[in-house]
Amino acid sequence: MHHVLCGLAANAALPTDLVDRLIEVADDDIAWDLAGREDLSRAQAVALASRVEGSAVRLAHQGRLTAADIDPAALPQAAFALLGEGAGSPDWARLFAADPAVEHREKLAGSPGLPPDVVETLAADPDVRVVAELALWTTADVAARLAEHPHAEVRRAVAANEATPPAVLAMLINGEGLPAIRRCLVCDREQTPFVHEPHCPRPDCDLRPGASCDGSHESTLHDIQQMALRNPALPTEAVVGFADHPSTLLRWELAARPDLPPEAAGRLAVDPHPGIRADLAENPAIDETLIRALAGDRDRVVLRGLAHNPHVPLDVLTHLAGTAKIGSTLLPRIATASADEIEELAASPDPAVRMLPAQRRDLPAGIRDALAADPDAKVLKSVAGHPGLSEAQLRAMVDRHGIRVLAKVAANPDAPGTLLEDLTRHAPPVHRAFREIAGHSNATAPALIACLADERARPVAAGHPALPPPVIAELLDDTDWRVVEAAAANPSLPRGVMADLVAGLR
Repeated sequence: MHHVLCGLAANAALPTDLVDRLIEVADDDIAWDLAGREDLSRAQAVALASRVEGSAVRLAHQGRLTAADIDPAALPQAAFALLGEGAGSPDWARLFAADPAVEHREKLAGSPGLPPDVVETLAADPDVRVVAELALWTTADVAARLAEHPHAEVRRAVAANEATPPAVLAMLINGEGLPAIRRCLVCDREQTPFVHEPHCPRPDCDLRPGASCDGSHESTLHDIQQMALRNPALPTEAVVGFADHPSTLLRWELAARPDLPPEAAGRLAVDPHPGIRADLAENPAIDETLIRALAGDRDRVVLRGLAHNPHVPLDVLTHLAGTAKIGSTLLPRIATASADEIEELAASPDPAVRMLPAQRRDLPAGIRDALAADPDAKVLKSVAGHPGLSEAQLRAMVDRHGIRVLAKVAANPDAPGTLLEDLTRHAPPVHRAFREIAGHSNATAPALIACLADERARPVAAGHPALPPPVIAELLDDTDWRVVEAAAANPSLPRGVMADLVAGLR
């Protein structure tokens, strides 16, 4: 019955009086689904929030509750949600800043637009977790002040804050111009030297895997540099020296930076780690000379990254098409290709190249139709989802290549119901096609009933509004809870059945 009620709570056709009844009996799961209803009235939202706090948080994030609807003492998490949306009361912030519960002060510290007096209180909090959370989200001036905090964890958060001034980030990454760090999480809790096991068996331990301190707070200093390199506000000139850093993680952060200087990019292009070269290859900041050099890399991960670079020259991309295992993906360079380039690619003698423009969904009719008649199944799979293809074209694809293209044809948004019915009867069956048909807007009742026989398609088909109401009602007793919830959420479920199900709660 619980899964039935969860499904009903999400059913868009559930009458408002039955919504009221579900609110009265809602647990966390039912309340979550009720909170997502678009037709929930303000009175219903308030009633639901007062019953289940978890729903109040979702409702607050959705703008369905106001500060007048929330008692912060009774519903603190909902109050935090409103504060996070900038819709809470300043008095709440002052209340939580003095709260003895550390988790409440920490949650508050991540809220935007805090009153200045609250910011000062949190910046002086005795628990470093609170100060670090403030440092992560605060304004530039406060971040600059907290960069001098004696605890490494606070400075780590400052390094990750994109509002931190660039000059401060530069000081954090090179350690110059700031007071010495005196503490870190490791030496707060353990006698140094100490190295935390990557797979620590202690259930109450929250130190990061591999955290270490020999008195120099080395693991957190490394984290500070990593956070700063990830921060787009870090000045470009502070980046260059890390291209040869012994830390793989730091070099890896560098590889994806959009402001990567050519000198650093050139050094990373010969990095021994393929993941670094792959991220570099995908980076739009690298120039054509480096792109062509990376095209000679022997690692397919690197070549795949290069294929996803929006500035890769077409001649390089066509060379990569057959070797990089690109798959069924619309590449950025293909998405921006000109009409002439698309025509040239579609006429290539190489089917791997013809697959590239076939992923576009705005092809001119002539090119689309030519690709739809392509003799290669991989090209047909790429173009089969293109809108505008006729039923005859889609059937011809199946006639020529059968199970190799069946699922892609079934996913075409314009595939008519009669074709979908025929695809469910194909021998041998294609299970992925059943899943596509089960969620297709044009699926007919016979097609959906056939999909019910497929284990993975069954929950999808159970929620389709074209499924006959008697069948939907039968699925409420299914052994698979996913099917039960989907059937209960089906807007075609008879209202009388809905009423009977809710009446059974009395």
